[in-house]
Amino acid sequence: MDIDAKLVKALREKTGAGMMDCKKALQKAGGDEAKAVTILREKGLAAAARRAGRVAAQGIVDSYIHLGGKVGVLVEVNCETDFVARNDQFRSFVRDICLQVAAANPQYLARADVPAEVVEKEKQILRAQALNEKKPEKVVDQIVEGKIEKFYRENCLLEQPFIRDPEITINALLADLIARIGENIVVRRFSRFAVGEVATGEQAGKEA
Repeated sequence: MDIDAKLVKALREKTGAGMMDCKKALQKAGGDEAKAVTILREKGLAAAARRAGRVAAQGIVDSYIHLGGKVGVLVEVNCETDFVARNDQFRSFVRDICLQVAAANPQYLARADVPAEVVEKEKQILRAQALNEKKPEKVVDQIVEGKIEKFYRENCLLEQPFIRDPEITINALLADLIARIGENIVVRRFSRFAVGEVATGEQAGKEA
């Protein structure tokens, strides 16, 4: 069965599984995404989900300075053991997160960290824009929800496209690392500083 590449990409972003694994799961599921997710979970992603509840109290804080000292980043990423904290794959991931924060300038770690009043204000602005553009009332809510999803993708670190491979999200990159290393890994918090910008404080995530 031929599977649309867009379906494979969407499943990969949702689960963090490899492209070929996603394609095979979709073929086995007859193109049904929900069934394909179940198949992937049964093959190992369910184990990764179980790891998410385990305490991650080790890890490292890394830093990155860019553009001749004009932009600086601090990132804390946690894992379960000091052994993994010294692992090259883990450290490479942390470095990639530093680069992501420097380049993409996320405002929040995850969508759960976006204050409700910020989301509501954004919705009001988007609704007003849609109505000013004479969009039909019946589709305005759909337009707003679609643009709110875009807002999350642009402003939440874990939902941003990875700068080294925009086909995957940071969440998918994290899920893949958890599956490969076998420990719970948590991007705990980050701060980004740019010369001349007003400080907005530390961007920290909530415990899952």
